[in-house]
Formats: sequence, C-alpha cells, structure tokens
Amino acid sequence: MSRIGNKPIEVPGGVTIGVADGKITVEGPKGKLDFTHRPEVAVIVEDNTVVVKREDDSRTARELHGLTRALVNNMVEGVTKGFERRLEIVGVGYLCNIQGDTLQLRVGFANELHQTIPKELTVTCPDQTHIVVQGCDKQQVTQFAAEVRSLRKPEPYKGKGIRYQGEHVKIKPGKSATK
Repeated sequence: MSRIGNKPIEVPGGVTIGVADGKITVEGPKGKLDFTHRPEVAVIVEDNTVVVKREDDSRTARELHGLTRALVNNMVEGVTKGFERRLEIVGVGYLCNIQGDTLQLRVGFANELHQTIPKELTVTCPDQTHIVVQGCDKQQVTQFAAEVRSLRKPEPYKGKGIRYQGEHVKIKPGKSATK
C-alpha cells in the first residue's frame, strides 16, 4: 500500500489543474507546467483536491502510484512557491558572473567556464561567490545546480570548489611528515 500515493493534494487558490488524455497541466502565478502520466495510474481532480489512483495492484502500478503523486505535488508547489537552490564558490580567486544568458565561472582552470542558462530558470549572483538558481520546475532547478556543481566539485583536502550552500565537505588530513 502506497502511503504517499494515497494522500490527496490540496490545490491552493489561483492554481488551475487540467487533466486530459493522460496529460496533467498545472498553471499558477509562477508559471505553467505539464506532465504526461503513465496509463497504470489515473489522476482525478475533485473540487480543490487532486487524487492519484492506480488501475490495478501490479508491481509497475504500485511503483508509479507514489511517483505520480509526488510529481504532481511538486508541480503544484512549483507554480505557487517555486524552487530554489543556492551554490557557493570556495577558493582563492574563484568567482562567478552572469553575462546575458551565460554563467561564467573562474574556478582555478586556465580558461573560464561557460554554462548556458535555460530560459525557464532565473539565475542570479548576489555576489561573486554565490549563485542562486530559481524556477518553478524542481527537476530543472536541481539539474542545472548539479551541472554547475559538477564543473568543479569540492575537493577533500582544502575544500575548494563549488558546493551547495550548507553542504558539509569532510576535509581529509594531508600527508604528514614521519620521524
């Protein structure tokens, strides 16, 4: 029994949800998202709630039941509040800048790194060592933040690199002189 899948989703005011031919469309103040769900589950909109039901008790239907409910809930949350990921750059001389639709990073390489910003996302640099990624689609926000982080992951000896804000990097001891 899926505990997540059985929970109804409350739809706040100002959000419209449409379901037609297996396609869910959610529109709100922050944007519009759509998702095509699998035929093993059914999405039903009643009053101001959304309920996800599975067609049978097959393994695939049980797997998709909670997943579909979580995706629809993220869509509703995204068009009302939006999602945000914060990154910080640690290292001497490491900095970031936004030029048009490109994020420029100087993170210790000979060349500057350039990452194209998707049109659906809002990326800002409050200062030269912080990056804020915002958008209504949780998958896109976290994917872009992960791609930026992967350009220079934090290394374990000095902790230099790009990390999520609040991420703890375990620092290893370096070589020590033996007697």
